Amino acid sequence: MKTRLFFFFLLTVLAIFSACSTDVDIYADYKDVPIVYGLLDYRADTNFIKITRAFCGTNDNPINANEVALIADSSNYPGKLEARLIELKSGIGGIYEPTGCEFVLDTMTIHDKEAGTFYSPDQKIYYTTEQLNARTNGSRYKYRLKVVKPDGDTVTAQTTMVGDEEFRILSGSANFQMEHSDKLTKIMFKADGMASLYDVKIQFNYGEQHAGEEMKWKHVSRSFGTKSLDRYQRVEGSEDSYYLEYSVNWLFNALESAIGSDTVVDGNHPNVVRHIGSFVISISAGGDDMSMYYSANQAQLNSPMSLVSLYTNIDGGYGLFSSRTTIEKTVGLSYYATRDLYAMSAWGFKEQ
Repeated sequence: MKTRLFFFFLLTVLAIFSACSTDVDIYADYKDVPIVYGLLDYRADTNFIKITRAFCGTNDNPINANEVALIADSSNYPGKLEARLIELKSGIGGIYEPTGCEFVLDTMTIHDKEAGTFYSPDQKIYYTTEQLNARTNGSRYKYRLKVVKPDGDTVTAQTTMVGDEEFRILSGSANFQMEHSDKLTKIMFKADGMASLYDVKIQFNYGEQHAGEEMKWKHVSRSFGTKSLDRYQRVEGSEDSYYLEYSVNWLFNALESAIGSDTVVDGNHPNVVRHIGSFVISISAGGDDMSMYYSANQAQLNSPMSLVSLYTNIDGGYGLFSSRTTIEKTVGLSYYATRDLYAMSAWGFKEQ
């Protein structure tokens, strides 16, 4: 099973119920409020969805939310809910119709959640190993989530799938230089037609071998943060190609911090030898609902009075049901970057 498991931890759930005005009781009569978080990825071999419920107290029996959050039964529904994904496909006029495929979600327990705000280390989640679709022969896909609660009420949500052959990384090499410069280098990509939120990351891998030891692989990396598509520069003359810029000195600055004083002692008798590995660009793209959810949460964090309502697209509950996918591309270092790395004799980079 791949380690890339896409589902949200419920760290924001408490914030949904934290805002109140002076003329409303802090504690109301208990009401079953479903909380759903799920990000579907058609590239993943397993898709996970977290389905829980909110907890609260009453005026006669107040609770400490931090304590109750540590109790599994306070958040989990008993047993297994009836939950399924219903597949829809776009047809004539862009109208989505059911394909007839419905995937019943099963439950499993993960056992490695670190201790924190919510109960751990075991977490119950819903999942499917069925292959999901994003786009075939020009048709787009949506998936509708339907959950039946113990009282018979239903919870529903729907998302258009992100990901197609158009979404790709355009950059073919990574350009860096050792000498300090104000110049910038670019990462270029072609946007996904159904995505509006992007996260770009880069990682340089290198081998390191100390005298008498086996070579170990290490890396330096950078994430440029989650941004909406309008925060990227559009390639001139293109409607769907974008880029971001960063310093041509990044790689050498990052290696300076990572390697530090762990350098060769003598060029003829090195105590460490390093080898150039791969340079990987990865870009994650998220759907419109994910973008609106992210924007609402950012506004909530920046509001001193917490007056901004959190976004939800769950009918009959709270949370987020959306789609995302990640693409990767391994590119070569430019001639000048490779030349400068080998020229840094104190770092011990040698050709293999």
